[in-house]
Amino acid sequence: MQIALMVLIVMLLTGVVFGFVLAFANKKFSIEVNPLIHIVEEALPKGQCGACGFAGCMAYAEAVVLNPDVPPNMCVPGKAPVAKIVGELTGKAAPAVDPRIAHVRCSGSPGVAVIKYQYKGVEDCAAANLLQGGQKSCQYGCLGFGTCVKNCPFGAMTMLPSGLPHVDPEKCTGCGKCESVCPKGVIEMLLVGAKVGVNCNSKDKGAVAKKNCAAACIGCGLCKKNCEHDAIKLANNLATVDYKICMEKCDNPTCLAKCPTKAIEAVVKDSVAQKVAV
Repeated sequence: MQIALMVLIVMLLTGVVFGFVLAFANKKFSIEVNPLIHIVEEALPKGQCGACGFAGCMAYAEAVVLNPDVPPNMCVPGKAPVAKIVGELTGKAAPAVDPRIAHVRCSGSPGVAVIKYQYKGVEDCAAANLLQGGQKSCQYGCLGFGTCVKNCPFGAMTMLPSGLPHVDPEKCTGCGKCESVCPKGVIEMLLVGAKVGVNCNSKDKGAVAKKNCAAACIGCGLCKKNCEHDAIKLANNLATVDYKICMEKCDNPTCLAKCPTKAIEAVVKDSVAQKVAV
């Protein structure tokens, strides 16, 4: 009994001593945090999306306050309003940033795209992609397991009954998180206000692309030939759009009517684009 009591007393005294040592060390070696960092962090949308290039909102707040070379407009989801606030708080100029919105470059739902086997594994696009590139014959198409939807910090994406993701333009902040997690590179960021977008990601030649998916871009070039402003190019058998030219010059997208597979279509109406850009 006496030995147990002595052990208890020794442990208690040891704990008290270590407590005083830790308290002293904490006070002695503590680093004072600039209160402006927390103020800036509170102004950010808290999506922790990493679109700014930093590991979360606090990391960006610290960088923009302490590093004179870090601009105040790197918070993509916050757009111009947040850039203005951060600029005012840090005394830095906030150059304008073109607002963006996610766009799914695939229309290959089951029945449209050819399915080469039935996948029965983990419902995750990255996991499915490890097995022969996924269940679709098209090696560039959306796998449909919603990895982008699960990783959207702002709840701007949902899975449609067709098995393809849908972007809500009123919720999408253009942070690019969905783009970064897609193993197929199906998602791209459009400039808000772009008139058209290509709903295909296939780099296969026309005959192969059409065999794998009825909605594929076949690289025929009709959209390019019918674009009055030279805003469409062909690269790797796939039509690509220069969205700045499309926005600035095009009032009547004649390319839409000429696409034989409807792989290019209107994406964002002006009324919605203006709301997203605010």
